[in-house]
Amino acid sequence: MIQLGPYTLENRLILAPMAGVTDRPFRVLCKKLGAAMAVSEMVTSDKRLWNTAKSSLRMNYDGEPGIRSVQIAGGDPEMMAEAAQLSAERGAQIIDINMGCPAKKVCNKAAGSALLKDEQLVKEILTSVVSAVEIPVTLKTRIGWSKQKLNGINVAEMAEQAGITALAIHGRTRECKYHGEVDYSAIREIKNAVTIPVFANGDIDTPEKALQVLEYTQADGLLIGRAAQGRPWIFNEINHYLETGEKLAPLPLTEVQALLLEHLQALYKFYGDFMGTRIARKHVGWYLQTQPESKSFRKTFNQLETPSEQQEVIQLYFQQLLRTGSIAA
Repeated sequence: MIQLGPYTLENRLILAPMAGVTDRPFRVLCKKLGAAMAVSEMVTSDKRLWNTAKSSLRMNYDGEPGIRSVQIAGGDPEMMAEAAQLSAERGAQIIDINMGCPAKKVCNKAAGSALLKDEQLVKEILTSVVSAVEIPVTLKTRIGWSKQKLNGINVAEMAEQAGITALAIHGRTRECKYHGEVDYSAIREIKNAVTIPVFANGDIDTPEKALQVLEYTQADGLLIGRAAQGRPWIFNEINHYLETGEKLAPLPLTEVQALLLEHLQALYKFYGDFMGTRIARKHVGWYLQTQPESKSFRKTFNQLETPSEQQEVIQLYFQQLLRTGSIAA
């Protein structure tokens, strides 16, 4: 069991924060399907933007089961501290600091992984946020800004000294974004340099890969990100493999259909029919990407405007899949 302050994780798997993906409906579903914790979408530390519809939804944790971890992003220590305080007041139980996002619109504001260029600023933000709240603070970061500036160990040691509870390390530099090989050796070196829990992140997309990464890096746990898109049951699959050494049978199509419809219903309820149907489109694309004729189906699906239309065509699509005997990949 992994301890994060007063909170105990039931297993070694966490849903990684992903903008536009890890909203409340998806977090709830992943927790139901084996994630010990699910981190929220990134919330800006600029509270002037918190009144937007997007931010208000991102900061909605009402009725969310399990541990509520909220990720904040920004480059100003005082604003980050205030954002942490306000997030805690709104129900966050863990604050996660984003120093890993490589997106230009984040890095151009000297936030996310751009902070890795300025270790003094990193130290000030870590110290400021930890001092501002009484709840655990975690850090998601990368192994460095570029291959010429691999300062992940420095940042990790700084984080431990500042009182950070746990680290999540994406094994690429900011320069790499999401391309190229993940440097698991760098994650292992960071793990060996600190005593706080370290979670490995990056290209972990099968139960076998999960075990390999854990054994190689000696990380305490894993963050699963893009591999959970359209496949939230991957947490159950990995947990089963880590516990038994055996792979679960592929999820039956009937169960995939039931989970997809459950996810769609949650999106409609959370966002309303107009936004819910539009957000549903990308999720349906992920769920069905390995199924036959999924591209042509998605073209049809993406033109539908109401929840009832979407649910009806999903049911018809799965009826056809069941007749042809396809199974989830």
